[in-house]
Amino acid sequence: MASFLARTGGPLIESVRPKTVQKILSYAPVALQQLRNLNVQEHVSYTLLNESGIPTPRFAVAKNGKEASDIANKLKTDNLVLKAQVLAGGRGKGTFKNGLKGGVRVVYDPKTAEDLSSKMIDQLLITKQTGAAGRICKKVMVAERKFPRREFYFAVMMERAFNGPVLIASKEGGVDIEEVAKENPDAIIYEPIDIAKGLTEEQACKIVDKVGLGGDGSGEHVKMLLNLYQLFVKKDALLVEINPYAEDAMSGFFALDAKLRFDDNAEFRQKELFSMRDWTQEDPKEVEAAKYNLNYIALDGTIGCMVNGAGLAMATMDIIKLYGGEPANFLDVGGGATADAVKAAFKIITSDRKVLCLLVNIFGGIMRCDVIAEGIIAAAKDLNLNLPIVVRLQVGWEQLIDR
Repeated sequence: MASFLARTGGPLIESVRPKTVQKILSYAPVALQQLRNLNVQEHVSYTLLNESGIPTPRFAVAKNGKEASDIANKLKTDNLVLKAQVLAGGRGKGTFKNGLKGGVRVVYDPKTAEDLSSKMIDQLLITKQTGAAGRICKKVMVAERKFPRREFYFAVMMERAFNGPVLIASKEGGVDIEEVAKENPDAIIYEPIDIAKGLTEEQACKIVDKVGLGGDGSGEHVKMLLNLYQLFVKKDALLVEINPYAEDAMSGFFALDAKLRFDDNAEFRQKELFSMRDWTQEDPKEVEAAKYNLNYIALDGTIGCMVNGAGLAMATMDIIKLYGGEPANFLDVGGGATADAVKAAFKIITSDRKVLCLLVNIFGGIMRCDVIAEGIIAAAKDLNLNLPIVVRLQVGWEQLIDR
């Protein structure tokens, strides 16, 4: 299902503006977003929603075809959906490397579930958001199929335009919400939330009425929204999105698809949640960087950057762009990097074939310049570097030192 966030192979990007602003969604290339946060697989999102009292279709996760068949038998229905667990949008229209079409498939019996799951698992799924490299599918979610007759959109997200969290809702769910925002902005409802008070029952009731879920049974939807916000706060989320929240033929309501994203800064108090990070879905260069406590984000340019401090790194990239260049990455070595970490940073940056040159910009008041120099020398000796490198090692209060 469509997400309110524009997603490519890299981090999710959002730009939500108040209703007074005509352009609600602003697309920005991933190259402008230097943020790494935790995105979880759909089956994890389902589990977290269930734990918060928000119903989803019955489901389980299979790691091979036999497990998929067993799950299909246990669900005891002849209407099932197989969903490749890949962190990318456009799965339904994607193609596996082995030629299988579609990462979301409807099946009607356990045997078909087994056959299709076997063809999905351990295969690369290529979608419009993954690029030609694709993403590996290691698991398949097997869920009961629902037949929605009405679909709605609900999300709670952190948004600086509102100076805090905002509840977003629409009666036009289950479709590309970005297109809805562009073609019919009045269909998108915003309800800023006072972070000190939280989402109130009065606010939830107002939203439920506005999307047409008022009247008999409205209490169920009010409770769902309150639970959604509590999940957002309890898990230090940046986004909790349900699209669609659907009514089925039996008048039951379910979250049929969900996307949850969490703040990396909260890892220290969300250890169980962050242990679910699927490293197979991450950029291998980012995984390697994490081993050395390096903050690395791959971008689209040709000038590799190694800087200490996120602020200086951002300023360095701004200057590169100001003079017509394009940064190939964001890499913050921090203030405690070792020579080995610096060497690893060089290896990670230069593994990107787009990189044509490398700029090192280090402020010595945070990081020891001799350590950086040792790392650069080691990298030059061991990595057979054959591209131009510009190094700036600057300490503070140089004028006072010279005196």
